[in-house]
Parts: sequence; C-alpha cells; structure tokens
Amino acid sequence: MKQTWRWFGPDDSVLLSHVRQAGATGVVTALHHLNDGRIWPAEEIATRKALVEEAGLTWSVVESVIVHEDVKTRTGRYRELIDNYKASIRNLSKAGIRTICYNFMAITDWTRTDLDYPMWHGGTALRFDIVDFCAYDVLVLKREGAEADHPAERIAAARTRHAAMSESAVAKLEANLIGWVPAREFVHDREGFRRVLDVYRDVTPEGFRENLFTLLREIIPVAEEAGVKMAIHPDDPPFPLFGLPRIVKDADDAAAILAACPSPSNGLTLCTGSYGANPRNDLPEMARRFGPQIHFAHLRNVTKEPDGSFHEAEHLEGDTDMVAVVDALLAEEKRRKAAGTEDWEIPMRPDHGHAIVDDIGKKVNPGYSCIGRLKGLAELRGIMRTLETLRS
Repeated sequence: MKQTWRWFGPDDSVLLSHVRQAGATGVVTALHHLNDGRIWPAEEIATRKALVEEAGLTWSVVESVIVHEDVKTRTGRYRELIDNYKASIRNLSKAGIRTICYNFMAITDWTRTDLDYPMWHGGTALRFDIVDFCAYDVLVLKREGAEADHPAERIAAARTRHAAMSESAVAKLEANLIGWVPAREFVHDREGFRRVLDVYRDVTPEGFRENLFTLLREIIPVAEEAGVKMAIHPDDPPFPLFGLPRIVKDADDAAAILAACPSPSNGLTLCTGSYGANPRNDLPEMARRFGPQIHFAHLRNVTKEPDGSFHEAEHLEGDTDMVAVVDALLAEEKRRKAAGTEDWEIPMRPDHGHAIVDDIGKKVNPGYSCIGRLKGLAELRGIMRTLETLRS
C-alpha cells in the first residue's frame, strides 16, 4: 500500500522532513485556510503541491474538501457551494491530485471527550466517554430532548460525574466536544452551538441521507469525468450525538452510499477506528466486501467498553484484527494489479497515534503527534512486509 501521512500544512508542528524520516512517501493534506466552501484556486493548490514535492514527497490524498453545512441541510447558499465543490474537484484533478477523502457528519466532525487520556505506558490517547458526553449534553448544554436520547442509568451516572466536576473540567470538556478539532470548518461557543443545532431540528436520518445521495448525484459525474476518486469517511463516533443524524456508521450505510450513485469514482475511506467503534462492524469482512470501492484507508484501532465508551488503542492492539484487515487490502491490490489497473495501490495512513516520548507535553494536534504515528506506521509496515513476503 502507498504509505502516507496527514500533514496540516505550514503551521503543523510535524514537519515534512519528519514525514520522510517516518518512512512515508505520500502526504495527505488540504487547503485548511480556504476550507469554508469557496473554490480552491489552481494557484493555491499548486503552491501547496510544490511545498510537498520540494520535500521529496507526493501529495497523494486531499483530506478534506469540506462539505459545508448549507450543503448538508440544503439551506442557504447550498447551490452555489455545490458548484464551488465541483470546481475544486476539477482544479485538483488538473494538478494531478485525484483522491479526495470527505465526510458528511452534521456539525461536529470527529468527536472526543478526552484528548489526553492517560495510558498504561505513560503516554496519552484520545477517548470518548459516553457518561461525560451525557453529562455535557443533558446538564451543561441542556439540549432540548437530550434526556430522551440517553438511558436512565447513564443519566444517573452523568449527574454523579457532573457534580464532581470543577468549572475548569466542564470548560475543558466543552472545548473538546464543540470548540476544537483539527481542520474543522468553524468552531462554536455554547450558544452558537445551540443555534446551529436548531437548523437540524427537522432533519431526519432519512432526509439527511437523501441530501447526501443528492449531492453524490451531482459531484460524482464531475469526479468521474475528471478522473477523481471520492472516498467518504465514516461517522466518528458511528452513532448519534446531540440528536444529529448519523448515516455512515456501518456496512449497510456504506453499501447504500455506493448503490445510490454507482461509479468507479464513488468509494469509501475504510477508517478502521471509526467503523471499529461500532460493535456491529466486522472490519476484515468490510475490507473484503468493499475492496474494489476502497480508495483510501485510515488504519488505527480502538478498545470498546460495554456502555459505548472507547479509547484509541495501539495500532496492533484493540478490538480490530489489523493483520486481517491489511491482508484483505493487499489481496485487493493484487487483484487490481492483475487486472491491469494503473492506480492499483491503496493509499493508507496511520491514524491518531498516542502522544509518547518527546511528544508528551509538546503542542501538537491531538491524535497527530509525530512519534506515536511513526510507531504505528512502522508496525503497519511490518505487517505489510511480512504478508507480502508470505505471498511471494
């Protein structure tokens, strides 16, 4: 597989020289400073591409051209924004960048309650605690209808948890949930978040799904004409939050998305962490089933708890059989190569590494520390090399 690395641009504390030292050859990045629905100009794309290539690397995947909230809800400027999206696809293709990872998560993007959860080895990980989330949703945000979305025993535990929280702990939890995520289109304060939630008040899962399918019927023909592969990222976590619809949470959702607009350009990002947080998902089976439509892979692992909480595990630990997933992806690459497919390699990246060693205490994008991802990539590379040797 093509070994890649997410890079947040010139302001990233992890340098492109570090990416090369980690052993990656491809970069996954985006024009984050322009990610508000406007067209990505050819000149800006060329500038970013030149930075990557000057470091001896290749811009392999765009992550992401963000789908604006107006497009998700089909309100406001959605028509103009869809046209802008098509133009960005065309401009990226002209620059030779032909894989776009994107998501269709309402408002929140990926969500965690704890960005520095202590691990047994002394480093930290990302964690989603369902009781902490309930405490915020019901007792801090006081979202209308929130109590109906949580079982009574969880609300009781949340009340106990919230009573023990200091003001600073509540503020930190709120910042983690609604105030910050790398490359998010915008951030919210509490009142602003309530207002944007209100936009979704009458949006049902069925209606939200149809909004996605309608978007795909518009942009996939453009992507196919331009030779671009669109790879939708699953919801993270893969279950409803804040009463918002989640429509990319399991294998059935993935199959429905592919069927809604059949095309070589309509495909998936196989994120083993996001899909893996849903107990219903069998990741090796999904890798085998959807192999031809997998255009990009995020390889990470999670350890789930019975109540729905989870934390990000070591790449080769956790609940997903990573060896079996990689084996299935390598088998798909072999099939593509035998069929004469020119772009037979599947780009992958190690996702959400732990903060360990010298990265502890440094200012880094949580989940995107250098050494934790370097360790994960080395482990994944070892799996790939071993399986490739056994096949030869």
